[in-house]
Amino acid sequence: MRASLRDGERPTRPRRDGDAPPEKRGYGDRRPARAEDGGRPAPRRERDGAPESRSPRGDAERRPFADRGERRVARPVKAGDRADAAPRGHAPRDDNAAPAQRPRRTPADREPQGRTDRKPPRADSPSPAADHAVRAVHSDESGSLRLSKRMSELGLCSRREADEWIEKGWVYVDGECIDTLGAKVTPDQKIEIDPAALAAQARQVTILLHKPVGYVSGQAEDGYPPAVTLVTGDNHWDGDRSGLRFSAQHLRTLAPAGRLDIDSTGLLVLTQDGRVAKQLIGEQSDIDKEYLVRVAYGDIETEIDQHFPPESLAKLRHGLSLDDVPLKPAMVSWQNGEQLRFVLREGKKRQIRRMCELVGLKVVGLKRVRMGRVLLGALPQGQWRYLGADEAF
Repeated sequence: MRASLRDGERPTRPRRDGDAPPEKRGYGDRRPARAEDGGRPAPRRERDGAPESRSPRGDAERRPFADRGERRVARPVKAGDRADAAPRGHAPRDDNAAPAQRPRRTPADREPQGRTDRKPPRADSPSPAADHAVRAVHSDESGSLRLSKRMSELGLCSRREADEWIEKGWVYVDGECIDTLGAKVTPDQKIEIDPAALAAQARQVTILLHKPVGYVSGQAEDGYPPAVTLVTGDNHWDGDRSGLRFSAQHLRTLAPAGRLDIDSTGLLVLTQDGRVAKQLIGEQSDIDKEYLVRVAYGDIETEIDQHFPPESLAKLRHGLSLDDVPLKPAMVSWQNGEQLRFVLREGKKRQIRRMCELVGLKVVGLKRVRMGRVLLGALPQGQWRYLGADEAF
């Protein structure tokens, strides 16, 4: 007994002897033609039962489903397989033909024939000449020294600045870029600087400040503010003739070159330029600094020059030692009855105060008025100006 059919279901025709097994259809295949329709596929119907309109095509253009062959699924194309695809306008490839065995491509096959615009070697693959230069600067042979130190000795920049340039790839040794800190060179090797480094160096500024009492030269100490906090637009001296305009960039890496203690006043140099710092406070510096020093001698506070022994004055000029190290000769003379003039070519910590203590003098006031050829001049206390392009220490 036949099972009852649901609404809309078609009855299945029982399979007769000799019938071919039903063909499996893939996704998207059309229905096969029905025998009772003369070999033509049944028309598709809309929901209302009317046949769907189709563009007129001849029966000759329609191929029976069985003649279409098995449906092929495209496989992904690899980058190396695109050469097998036939160009447009050529005859299509026969899908039923056996695939030809492709020869394996070699690196030489991948390079276009006749190509002359080959890229230069990568930076991380140095040439033999570069490798030789790198080995030279990293060698520990006799007479070699750190590249940054050599650059400082040549007056190119400070050691700290040299390290920054090396890290940025701005330093060349014998024509090869050196970007590794700790590299060593020999005195006969040629050192060149990238123009970008020279341009950055040209933008560096040096500031001359008249430091008042109560400010420290470097970083803040014991609650006392650093002198650099006085470098503001409001404190820029009206008499500055440098032509430079104040910028916040001028405060970056600004460091003192020759300190003044908290109780001293006068000319304080703040610079971004390592060459200026080396010139003023380097080990080989011969720049002299001039100070005016008010002193007291025991209970005597006036006409001290009339009571102070000449031999003690001679010791101030030469013959004293600090920390068991003899001091360099100094120029010391009386400016007036209560004030001495010191000219030094070295700058040890609190040197003048300690020198005076060794001969029985007490410093009441200390003011630096000159560094090299640069004078404090009329710069008011607490104000600052730029070092002009026509000035040098």
